[in-house]
Amino acid sequence: MKTPFPFSAIVGQDEMKQAMVLTAIDPGIGGVLVFGDRGTGKSTAVRALAALLPPIQAVAGCPVNSASADGIPDWADVTDRSLVTRPTPVVDLPLGATEDRVTGALDIERALTRGEKAFEPGLLARANRGYLYIDEVNLLEDHIVDLLLDVAQSGENVVEREGLSIRHPARFVLVGSGNPEEGELRPQLLDRFGLSVEVTSPNDIETRIEVIRRRDDYERDHDAFMTHWQAQDAALRDAILRARAALPGVRASNVALHDCAALCIALGADGLRGELTLLRTARALAAYEGADEVSRAHLRAAAPSALRHRLRRDPLDEAGSTARVARQIAEVLP
Repeated sequence: MKTPFPFSAIVGQDEMKQAMVLTAIDPGIGGVLVFGDRGTGKSTAVRALAALLPPIQAVAGCPVNSASADGIPDWADVTDRSLVTRPTPVVDLPLGATEDRVTGALDIERALTRGEKAFEPGLLARANRGYLYIDEVNLLEDHIVDLLLDVAQSGENVVEREGLSIRHPARFVLVGSGNPEEGELRPQLLDRFGLSVEVTSPNDIETRIEVIRRRDDYERDHDAFMTHWQAQDAALRDAILRARAALPGVRASNVALHDCAALCIALGADGLRGELTLLRTARALAAYEGADEVSRAHLRAAAPSALRHRLRRDPLDEAGSTARVARQIAEVLP
């Protein structure tokens, strides 16, 4: 099996790559929704992110990636409690996955062979402390959407059926991708994504040529291609770690808070989640750039991805959400 395409080697799509890097710096931002045409690198970027992310330290035998023995769930039969370093989990949630597959269920084999009632963890357990990726998220079944909303809100997976009463932590960054032509996303789930990114096919020949060249090199001479881009991915990983360490010390002045509120009011964004996400994203960007305070430039850069999916529909304004955000940024944050 080939190593995923290097994150640093992805041509263009700067906003998408920035959004994924910022959620790696601060998972509390709340995930990334990537909408766009087919063949624009959405899935490639997620696979590449998995290889780029810094590893985590977890208990070797723990099914929910607990950082210490104290965090192992009561129901888990863990014999190996040593701490190991493993890649940050990135788990795929297939469209046809059943609720049992997602949340976990009774271990039928163990029940039949040993007569024991035991829990078999699902995808949410594996994704804890990592990423949960849903391709074609706009086609996800409603009952799975409702389930994900509950878990995303609480950070805990609760299974109460088949005589089981199970709880375990399920804190993950949700990454979804899809094609808007195939259906819209339910507003409740849309609001749960911290950032939203629109990707399009490049319309200049040179960019398209570079995409073809890199993909061809990746397929034909895989080892040499990976070696070439290994240093860039390592440098980006180090930058993410530095930004994580610096994040708690990044300040946000009253002026920055005022700018967040003024922009969201001007856009008519529902609720206060827009301001909170905008501030959090701008702070992560400031940490990534080595700044010790959130500036208006950071807010301008973070606003499109943090706010474009939170706008109310305006039948009198034919401009898209990206254009509306850009227009208000120019007026409110000159």
